[in-house]
Amino acid sequence: MKKENSISRRSFLKSSALAGAAGVVGTGGAASILTSCGGAGSEGGNAQGGGANKPLKEAGSYYVPELPDMATDGKELKAGIIGCGGRGSGAAFNWLNAANGVTITALGDTFKDRIDGLAGKLKAEKNIDIPESMRFTGLDAYKQVIDSGVDVVIIATPPNFRPIHFQYATEKGVHSFLEKPICVDPVGYRMIVATARLAQAKNLCVITGTQRHHQRSYVESYKQIMNGAIGEITGGNVYWNQSMLWFRERQAGWSDCEWMIRDWVNWKWLSGDHIVEQHVHNIDVFTWFSGLKPVKATGFGSRQRRITGDQYDNFSVDFTMENGIHLHSMCRQTDGCTNNVSEFIQGTKGSWNSDSMEIKDLAGNVIWKYDKEAEKKQYKQTDPYTLEHVNWINHIRSGKPIDQASETAVANMMAIMGRESAYTGSETTWDTITASTIDYLPKDIDLAQKMDMSGFTVPVPGKPLEKK
Repeated sequence: MKKENSISRRSFLKSSALAGAAGVVGTGGAASILTSCGGAGSEGGNAQGGGANKPLKEAGSYYVPELPDMATDGKELKAGIIGCGGRGSGAAFNWLNAANGVTITALGDTFKDRIDGLAGKLKAEKNIDIPESMRFTGLDAYKQVIDSGVDVVIIATPPNFRPIHFQYATEKGVHSFLEKPICVDPVGYRMIVATARLAQAKNLCVITGTQRHHQRSYVESYKQIMNGAIGEITGGNVYWNQSMLWFRERQAGWSDCEWMIRDWVNWKWLSGDHIVEQHVHNIDVFTWFSGLKPVKATGFGSRQRRITGDQYDNFSVDFTMENGIHLHSMCRQTDGCTNNVSEFIQGTKGSWNSDSMEIKDLAGNVIWKYDKEAEKKQYKQTDPYTLEHVNWINHIRSGKPIDQASETAVANMMAIMGRESAYTGSETTWDTITASTIDYLPKDIDLAQKMDMSGFTVPVPGKPLEKK
């Protein structure tokens, strides 16, 4: 077996300086607020016509990112890309468009064709030439990218690998951008939380790909709600219902592992299933706005239409939050059905809906609405995927650390919690799932050899009917 074609999270944890910390991270406590040494954000005004509101949080006590069109000029920054597929390639150009004086010097991916594809785009569109000596292939390519002298790393591999890559980058003192989701199981969650603590100790800047945190309409909505525009939050609904995503049918010559990694979005061990891989965005909005974590989840799901992989087509989960309020989470990837990608939050005085970016009072009157046209007039850059990098670069250049991984980990774990409830048909609690030994990484992952595929089956909850 070639070294670059095998990986073991178990051996990595055993040899890592963080192995002990990853195993003993506390699983209780409220969701942490995104923190920065740069201080708190700006004050949000009252909703129009809403009268005096009692703030949920005082202005200055919560983080609000500054979102200019481009990052402030400063020291030159070299980035390495780990994962050169669609999202990694997109993030690479988001990084380059976010600031002057930034470049990309190293690329890594499991497959060479992915690396060469991104390298060709960088040369054609940005005149950035990545030499062959800085193109690293294989399952351990992340180490070579991180060790190549980069200042930052953009981690956009299949989600199961992200905790490992984040840990190695942090131990090496490299700033990380983690595409969401940042883990797929409880073992990965604890690894992320422990690594985030180390990143804080090293004054590193860590941003995650929950781009709604850098979408001005969401940020302004958050400020309004913190300022009391809808009163105390009493519950909500979050949705990601859309058509089927892409898939890759197996090609001649592909090993078991190569097929699954190329088709990663359809395999639960790689993506975490779509409630984790995609729907985490919507769940994250509720945990961000409410500042709450879940106590328990009861969910169900099923599969009818998926063509490859071992995931579900749909999930419906009832979450009970730590103060007793409920969140209903719904997600589906099926052609020919009604689509809905949005969040709704109800409060004692009114409600907010992301679909229209409006706040209504209890009588249904619109008392605040985000002005998208005004944003277009005021700013040249309105893409939240690029603004993520603007904020990241500004934190790095100003020397003001930021830790978004700890906050994203809560929403990510909440999605895992809902998934496991649906898979098993049992109620899942926060304390139980965060302490669980569930580890989705196969023991025999190998690019060159056959793998035991018997474990990759669609979960069936409950038990058969008992015949009398």
